[in-house]
Amino acid sequence: MAADAAEAVEMRGALVRLRRATGLPVAFGGLVEAGRQQVRISELSGTATAALSALAVSSGNGLGGKAVALARPCAVTDYSASRQISHEYDMAVATEGLCSVLAVPVVVRRRVRGVLYGALRTAQPLGDRTLGAAVAAARDVEQALVVRDEARDLLAAAREPGPVAGGAAWEEVREAHGALRALAPRILDPQLRAELLSVCGRLAEAGPGLGPGAGPGARHVRLAPREVDVLACVAGGATNSVAAERLGLRPETVKGYLRSAMRKLGAHTRLEAVVAARRAGVLP
Repeated sequence: MAADAAEAVEMRGALVRLRRATGLPVAFGGLVEAGRQQVRISELSGTATAALSALAVSSGNGLGGKAVALARPCAVTDYSASRQISHEYDMAVATEGLCSVLAVPVVVRRRVRGVLYGALRTAQPLGDRTLGAAVAAARDVEQALVVRDEARDLLAAAREPGPVAGGAAWEEVREAHGALRALAPRILDPQLRAELLSVCGRLAEAGPGLGPGAGPGARHVRLAPREVDVLACVAGGATNSVAAERLGLRPETVKGYLRSAMRKLGAHTRLEAVVAARRAGVLP
């Protein structure tokens, strides 16, 4: 799945959650086009016409453009009559029959990446609860985009050619491996998730543990994916509670995976488990 398509899926899901949480009959939104100061409305939920589809909203123009320019939520009770916004898009809004509209920017690392809209077909105030739910939906998209950005950055770093030698260099590889393992379960895009895990496997296989010093039968150790995730966190010095937070698990669950991995590796301590996993080529 291409990045743009995966991000569109995130937007689509956020619109469904926004409508469910607020009861608003209409929601729509889009992402900022690369290299341009405008949002392209690409996702519609509950609309009756195609008037808003593919609409390009420039920064500063209309309600959504105002939200982009200010990087904060904006709302109007009567779109066509509001003096708080400019009116470049009145025809599209009127064709869809919208009156009360809110717009919430999706902000990632201080940069607006998109806008979520919610709307009523009647002119009535949109309360704090409705606005709060719309903001929460936008935060979901922000978190998803942050995860994707981090995954792409780590993948790019892992693909950089060049020999890796020395303890300090291997520690960087191990940190990247741990970060990738922690991110992978949070990636909804199956293609990107598979690529992340593939890179993790290559990093582990390239580790010094599979050199001449690797013990006999080391390659035959089979750990569950979550056991490897936990060991990667432990290898980076994380406690069970920190590992649980990174992986979205309960501390008791982390303990269970760690105990299972230790048993399979024939280890009696956390450190022994990490060393054995490296020798087996499970960790770099």
